[in-house]
Amino acid sequence: MNKIYQKINERAEFYRNDISKFLRDMIAIPSESCDEELVIKRIKAEMEKVGFDRIEIDTMGNILGYLGKGKHLIAMDAHIDTVGIGDRKLWHFDPYQGYEDDNIIVGRGGSDQEGGMASMVYAAKIIKDLDLLDDYTLLVTGTVQEEDCDGLCWQYIIEEDKIKPEFVVITEPTSLNIYRGHRGRMEIKVIVEGISCHGSAPERGDNAIFKMAPILLELQELHKRLKHDDFLGKGSLTVSEIFFTSPSRCAVADSCTISIDRRLTAGETYLSAIEEIKNLESVKKVNATVEMYDYDRPSYTGLVYPTKSYFPTWVLEESHIACQTLIDSYKQLFSEEPKVDKWTFSTNAVSIMGRYNIPCIGFGPGHEDQAHAPNEKTFKDELVKAAAMYASIPMTYVNKLKK
Repeated sequence: MNKIYQKINERAEFYRNDISKFLRDMIAIPSESCDEELVIKRIKAEMEKVGFDRIEIDTMGNILGYLGKGKHLIAMDAHIDTVGIGDRKLWHFDPYQGYEDDNIIVGRGGSDQEGGMASMVYAAKIIKDLDLLDDYTLLVTGTVQEEDCDGLCWQYIIEEDKIKPEFVVITEPTSLNIYRGHRGRMEIKVIVEGISCHGSAPERGDNAIFKMAPILLELQELHKRLKHDDFLGKGSLTVSEIFFTSPSRCAVADSCTISIDRRLTAGETYLSAIEEIKNLESVKKVNATVEMYDYDRPSYTGLVYPTKSYFPTWVLEESHIACQTLIDSYKQLFSEEPKVDKWTFSTNAVSIMGRYNIPCIGFGPGHEDQAHAPNEKTFKDELVKAAAMYASIPMTYVNKLKK
């Protein structure tokens, strides 16, 4: 192992307890989407403590920490909002006070994905301690509203803050594997209209719920025949919500709406996904409306930044310098070959690379199967190794550019 990488590992281990404490402090602050202000303030305090050169909070509420003044801008991103806790009875420990032993930290957000934030902040400390700064600027972002609308934060950062890094490391949980893509997604609604009447004589009306039933069955079949990609896997859909309107429980429903969570594999677009549903016989028969959802929920700062609920697919070639940088860093630090794979779920890269074609590559502590689960846990060894990786990536990248 190169001596500098050995020193990075040693320094990351030195900060094990600091990383763990910082993560537990973030977990202890409820920070669901659009309510992240207090956890952003806690992150700012830690960034100040470790010595970031510049710290900003933009109008949306994202925190941006800068280290160095070189010409190559490299970003690392963690969303710092979480989902709710779900059924409290399923938790063995308080979701926010959590639990800690020598190996794990339990609490909402530990894996998804405040653990990545903790490791990134201490990576900056390692860079300062070991004087690893070179001709790069490291931007560490703690982004908001991802759980509500993934990628919206980076639409704002790119379009309004005018920030365009050379590449972005997404620190969502990867079990310390290197991830170079994932399926896209979109949120679709199908609306069926009916005519209400008294429930005692349903033949006088036109029941919208009954009219929706054949559509549900056809959607179930459509899922089975969606496109497959050798790397990303199969496109998918599921009906996630159903709503209705009716004058009362004693009346025929005059409308019925369903929500569809549609996952898009390579080669699928929002247009093709909409058309597939519009072309179903059951949809045409009742003249149902098929359209994307809009998102316009205010951030915790009060900013409304509306967008369509479409989150494009992305894949980075394994040969790309960003991917190769992570592979080389991993091998130098851990003396073994990394696994290069993909996420099942979606990340902020849907905007960064999916919309704007800024290369993204993934590496994070924590496991995907812990995301949104009760008793969510993350692993201290992974937090330490992730901090070492994040500290080494900018140096490795600049050295590769010099060759």
